[in-house]
Amino acid sequence: MLLESRINAFAELGLFLSQFSRDKRVKKTSVMHNDPFFEAVDLQIKRAHEFNGWFTEDHVLYCFENWANQLTKGHLENWTSGYFLETKNPKKVAIIMAGNIPLVGFHDFISVLMAGHHALVKLSSNDKHLLPLLAKYLGYVEPSLRDKITFVEGQLPDFDAAIATGSNNTARYFDYYFKKYPHIIRKNRNSVAVLTGQETHEELTALGEDIFRYFGLGCRSVSKIFVPRNYDFDLLFKAVYAYKDVLNYKKYEHNYDYNKAVYLMSNFKLLENGFLMLKEDESYSSPISSLFYEYYDDLDQLTKKLAIDAEKIQCVVSNVLDEAVPFGQTQVPSLNDYADGVDTLAFLSSLN
Repeated sequence: MLLESRINAFAELGLFLSQFSRDKRVKKTSVMHNDPFFEAVDLQIKRAHEFNGWFTEDHVLYCFENWANQLTKGHLENWTSGYFLETKNPKKVAIIMAGNIPLVGFHDFISVLMAGHHALVKLSSNDKHLLPLLAKYLGYVEPSLRDKITFVEGQLPDFDAAIATGSNNTARYFDYYFKKYPHIIRKNRNSVAVLTGQETHEELTALGEDIFRYFGLGCRSVSKIFVPRNYDFDLLFKAVYAYKDVLNYKKYEHNYDYNKAVYLMSNFKLLENGFLMLKEDESYSSPISSLFYEYYDDLDQLTKKLAIDAEKIQCVVSNVLDEAVPFGQTQVPSLNDYADGVDTLAFLSSLN
């Protein structure tokens, strides 16, 4: 199966996903195999929260919108142009997926198939309905892909390489289990923002998207901010007030109430606005509904600290640091924004 055929198949999937947006759903007659799949996917979007209470319809549609934007022929060709992906000896690559946000392992799935390998997918119990449906659609668009995708329950069958995502604890198990195989093991990471106090209201509002999208459950979600001494936190609170409706989701509300009670009983100093708590803390991973902050005195010293802690950080959001992600853009990575900075396609092409 030629790379061009794989690109065309995923580009067609992108067209299919483009029918589902937060504004409206539009069934387009020009999309291939729409009749057997449009209503089925639409129903799955509406029911996603029944299987995972964190998967709101809005968040699933947001995810679909972003993938529809990325899965165009132009983007796919640009992404793959720097790699040799016409393998004559395809491998079986086990993909162990997380389930913290919708389709969180989709990039690995695409990468394995785009590299010409066989994807052995072990889904998280928290996200096991969306991907099989999209994979089935791919099989209709490009029948040769059907034999390239296997969903696995229980013990993995024979495989040649692995990509596994989990917590720091499960990563130790993965390191042991996959030590004899070429592998990528992903651990916990969090994203941070570096503020100077000179940000515009619009930039801070956009930062709210980085904080609240997917309820802060993603590794690209900002869970901590670095601020200068005497920073005016009212600037941030006023800007993110637009996200106050997050408290309407019971699971988020319960986490807010619980974490606030824990903090107060522990006599921690808190800043809060009714739906977000700010706590001074040197850690990177803050609980749901809270955001850690840490003061800095010198931007150069902070840059060095972030470099030292790079293995704990997925994204840095800032308008003053080189190569930082712009405000509001952490949850819309491009195809070549690789998790943990590990080039997945380069790894997969090296298996040939």
